Amino acid sequence: MATAGSSSSSSTPAKRLEGKVALVTGGATGIGEAIVRLFREHGAKVCIADINDDAGQQLRDALGGDDVMFVHCDVTAEEDVSRAVDAVAERFGGALDIMVNNAGITGDKVTDIRNVDAGEVRRVLDINVHGVFLGMKHAARVMIPRKSGSIVSLASVASVIGGMGPHGYTASKHAVVGLTKSVAAELGRHGVRVNCVSPYAVPTAMSMPHLPQGARADDALKDFLNFVGGVANLKGVDAMPKDIAEAVLYLASDEARYVSALNLVVDGGFTSVNLNLRPFDD
Repeated sequence: MATAGSSSSSSTPAKRLEGKVALVTGGATGIGEAIVRLFREHGAKVCIADINDDAGQQLRDALGGDDVMFVHCDVTAEEDVSRAVDAVAERFGGALDIMVNNAGITGDKVTDIRNVDAGEVRRVLDINVHGVFLGMKHAARVMIPRKSGSIVSLASVASVIGGMGPHGYTASKHAVVGLTKSVAAELGRHGVRVNCVSPYAVPTAMSMPHLPQGARADDALKDFLNFVGGVANLKGVDAMPKDIAEAVLYLASDEARYVSALNLVVDGGFTSVNLNLRPFDD
């Protein structure tokens, strides 16, 4: 028996997804990649589903082993999403324990609604809303008969306030929260939990181009963190993709076994305060 101050193998962090099977859309880069890597660290068998074949295959090869696979998947095409779910189930003994709907785009940065391209808005909604819906639909095919499962979708702080992104993007992320609540209401009786995570800005290839022009210089990451940190509420912490992945891990794991229909906002308190009322410095 270990005594106080002694070392023990029990101090090794538990693998919170040991034996679980997960599918992550948009899993090749950015937040999706961070989720894939963290899930693997915690023992999950993971399918990377992405439209970017090169990045997806490179990540699969980097992680190695028989417990990681890659499938090409355009989330706007139902046959792709259905095929990805079937491929996971076939590969890993009929199971799909965790579905992460991460794939998404922001769309063009246009600040005047009179100049917004309606076709671009439809494209954003197709990927960010229809893609999430298809992920939920086909995950449910596998999860309902097994009477268990966790579906986690990526929303945004733009799901709870306005002015945090293009109009189509903001509309799409509000819709993800609505879908989460609606599908959770249906799937709860089958033992399937449905949640979403709404991050504040983190440095990814998708978010960094939306900084004000003056905030993009040679050292892009430093400028991004300086700008975001300047308007953030919680100081001393820079939100990174892994921080969002940790929130997804919690909702995917059995630690959240009684959590459903939640929009977990991971923003360091940003959306809870009125920035116009920040206290003046002494």
